[in-house]
Parts: sequence; structure tokens; C-alpha cells
Amino acid sequence: MASKKLTLLIGLLCLFLSYSQAQVGSSYDVRDSSLIPTKRLAQHNEFLNNAYPFPAKPRNEWELGIKGGYTAGFTDVHNWGPTGGFGVHLRKALGYVFSLRAEYDWIRLRGLNYQYSQSYGKNPVLNAVYPGGEPIFYNYRSTVHELTLQGVFTLNNINFHKAKTGWNAYLFGGLGAMTYSTFYKAVDATGTNYAAGYADVITQFPNLDYKHRKDIRKALKDKLTGSWSTMAERGSTNATLGGAPLTVVGVAGIGFQFKLNNRFNLALEDKFTFTTTDLLDGQQWQNNYTPTAVNSIAQTRSADSYNFLSLGLNYNIGKHAVEPLWWLNPLDYAYNEINAPRHMKLPKPVLDDADGDGVTDQFDLEPNTPKGCPVDSHGVSRDTDGDGVPDCKDKELITPTQCQPVDADGVGKCPDPQCCKDLKAYIDSNGVGSRSKCNVGDLPSITFKGRSVTLSKDAQALLASTAEKLRNSPSCKIAVIGYGESSKAAQQLSWDRVNAVINYLVEKEGISADRFIFRYGQSGGEENTVDLKDGTGEEGPNTVPAPHPNLRKK
Repeated sequence: MASKKLTLLIGLLCLFLSYSQAQVGSSYDVRDSSLIPTKRLAQHNEFLNNAYPFPAKPRNEWELGIKGGYTAGFTDVHNWGPTGGFGVHLRKALGYVFSLRAEYDWIRLRGLNYQYSQSYGKNPVLNAVYPGGEPIFYNYRSTVHELTLQGVFTLNNINFHKAKTGWNAYLFGGLGAMTYSTFYKAVDATGTNYAAGYADVITQFPNLDYKHRKDIRKALKDKLTGSWSTMAERGSTNATLGGAPLTVVGVAGIGFQFKLNNRFNLALEDKFTFTTTDLLDGQQWQNNYTPTAVNSIAQTRSADSYNFLSLGLNYNIGKHAVEPLWWLNPLDYAYNEINAPRHMKLPKPVLDDADGDGVTDQFDLEPNTPKGCPVDSHGVSRDTDGDGVPDCKDKELITPTQCQPVDADGVGKCPDPQCCKDLKAYIDSNGVGSRSKCNVGDLPSITFKGRSVTLSKDAQALLASTAEKLRNSPSCKIAVIGYGESSKAAQQLSWDRVNAVINYLVEKEGISADRFIFRYGQSGGEENTVDLKDGTGEEGPNTVPAPHPNLRKK
């Protein structure tokens, strides 16, 4: 249990380091010639000269890795507790998705059955050790040396929404060869076989059922005190290496890499190996004990296999090279070039200007400006005095407003001085165009306490006197001004107070609503005060929607 917790802790720590230290960003500078191998320099030069659209593939680093982990055999003999192995590999990318990897693994497998076998006469080794045909429990230990060449397919480095990733998922498979050396625990240190010890275990556990398998194996291990000294049956194999059987294997698996930095990464892998031999456990005949057929025997004729679950540390090696290509996103260059072009061959823009006034047609608000007429930034002929005649045809560039309209040459006809005097007198007598011809005198300011929007008795009295003035001057308009622009709450409070003043004058005093100009959230005044000012001649709404209705004071 402690070892499982330690393994989990190490795994979580590695995962944290992979995400906290992984460098995710732009891949490399495609214009850097030092990263390009000699055989691809021709393409690189064509690319730099805009003669070829694709950059040359850069030189990328090799990956050297070591690993260790748990192993488990899939054989005719059940596994005997946890076993381990270690490996080393060298990997090289052929592209952004596919890479080749050469790997060597040292594997240790063990097995021990909890049911006995008796008809093992076809096993020449066990038949010689147990000539009496006594019930025995199959066991074995095998040491495997495996060398394979694998193809690795990366699954997630081509991303459309970020430049690089801090982890990698991949599938792999390949072929290779392995040698194995298998031994039994058949005799103890004195050379005596374990028949008597096996008999004791059978007496202790007569049923030999699955329910008691752990207790049976513990009892067997206490009996099997000798070493792995009896070489197992090897069959009639022709191919050997160093005296050990040599056989072809196939491997397949899945892996995940977690980036620590641009040099180091962690890898979690699960690799399954298929062999062509049924003697990895030293048994090709299965005749375990069953209550109905104690001496049943059958040749299994199924090849053995094993699994290797490992955690590894990988290191990238190489000079003047980018990271291994499975860490790079091949779309990174294209997206960066679209976002901030450094190499892209952009066409020279051609912008039409049909009337030749210097403003392109898509921005020209006057597409048929007469030739030679000066224009503004929108392509419209300049008209300095605003009399409707462009400057290029205007014989009187500055025509006073009172002298307009003008004739076709831009010349206006000004009224004589007496007419001007009569016009002024008429304006003065009728109050037209004047903003201060309302005879209501000084108007009050209404003060509110705290954040209240309720009118006090004093405020109501002031508004009543104001209403009396307004009744006596029916042509007057009043601007009701509230202050407070610093926040949404201040703006809404200013609106509520202006609204309270206007509502009181309309509903309680009977003043028409269209005689008020509603202003709130103004600057330059006291936030707790609403000012009433003469607004005659001014423009403005008499009602305004609440700016922040959810903040209104009830």
C-alpha cells in the first residue's frame, strides 16, 4: 500500500511540474539558416527569396529515454507477485506525426499456480525431477531481453487554437526479437525436490479453490526456499543467441509525455508484447487440478505474452536543432505569418481615384469632384463660407451668413443697416432667439439629505413658490439639473432626485411636463442638490429613461 501511495504522489508531482514549467509558445524562426540541414538548404534559399512557398523542414533533436516499471505475464502459469523491468530507447522524428524508435527492454516475469498438476510426463525436465508423478505446483521465473524497432504516431501536436502543448499522447507498434531464460524452483538447497512440501500444502488446503488462492500461494512460498536453479523446458528451438532461445516479437502500446522543459519530459507508457513461443513460462502443457478431472492434460498451443507498464525520463539531444517535431505544431508558422507577416509576399495596393482629387473612391463622398477643386478628407469640395458654392467657383470666399443665400457665383446680398436694426428690434420685442427673456427671477436649489430622494417640507414650499412664478410666465421653460457622475449609483441617485422634483411640479402643482428640461449626472455641482434654472431657448428632453433602473431608490 505504501508503494502505491508513493507512486501516486510521484505521478501527481510530475504532472504538476509538466504544466508549471512547460514552455508553450512560438516554435522557432523559420528564417534561421543554422537550423536547416545541408541537403535542404536549396529549398530554404528559395523560400527566403519568395520563390517557393514552403519553409524547409528544420533539423530536430533526438530523444534518449530510460524507463522502469511493473511487468506482468500472460502465460499458462499465474503471476507470482509484482515483477519489474527497465528499458532504454532512442527516438527520431521523421515528420510531425510519425517517428521511429529503437528500444531495448530487460523484463523479469514470475509465476506460481495455486492448483496442482500431476500429469506432467510430457515435460522432460519436471518428469526427471519428479519421476513418481507426484502432484506439484507449476512455477517459473523468466528473464527476457527484448529489442524492437517501433513506429510512433503522435496524436495531439497539430493544434488550431494554440502554438504548442505541454503534453503529448501517442500510439506505437513494431517488431523485434527477444531471448528468454526460464528456470523452475524444483529442488531445495540440498537437491531434494519439493514433493513432500507440496503434499503438506495439499493436505492443508484440500479444495484448492480460488477463494483461498492467496493463502495457498503464501504456504507454497514458505516451502519454496531454494533458488531458481532448474532450467525449464525449452522445446525444439532452432534459433538461439548466447545459448538462450531467440524468437520474434510484436509490440503495441500507448503513451503520454509530460513536458518539464525544452530538454526533459516524463513519459507514462503501457506496452504489450506478443511472442511466438509457448515456453516463456516453461510450460506448453496445461493440466491443473480440477475436482472432476484431476489428471486432465491438454496442450495449450497458445503463445505467451507480457505487459510492461513504465514511467520514464526522456532527454532531447542535438545541436543547432529544434525540439523533436512531435512537440511542435506545424501550423504555428502559418498562423504567426498571418497575424504578423515577416516573410509573406504582399501585393502593392492599387486604390482607384476616378475624379483625381487625392481621395480613394471607397472613401470619397463626392465621386465627381470638378477638376482642380480642393477637397476635404472625405473628398468633398471645400466651401469655406458654407454658402453652397465650392471655393473653386466662389467669387466671394467669405460671405457673411446674414448675406446669404448667394447667387451662382457665390456672391451674397447683404441687408441695409436699417433692416438689420429693425430685425434686432423685432427679436428684442418678441424674445425670439433669446435664452434669458423669462421674467421668473431667481430660482431655488432643492437640497436632499443623505441618499434620500424624498422632498422635505421646506423643499415642497420652495417648489410651490416656483410653480406660482411659472403660472405667471407661461412661455418659460425650466432646466432641472442634478449632479453626480462618479459612479453608476451616483448617476441613478441624481436621476431619481431630478425625477422627484419634476413629478412634484407636474402632479402636485399642475405645471405642464413639456416645460421642463431633464438633466442628471452633471458635473460641477453639489451631489445632494438639484438646481432649477431658466431654460428658455434651450433644447432638451423633458423625460429621460433611468440609466441604471436596478439601482433605483424606492
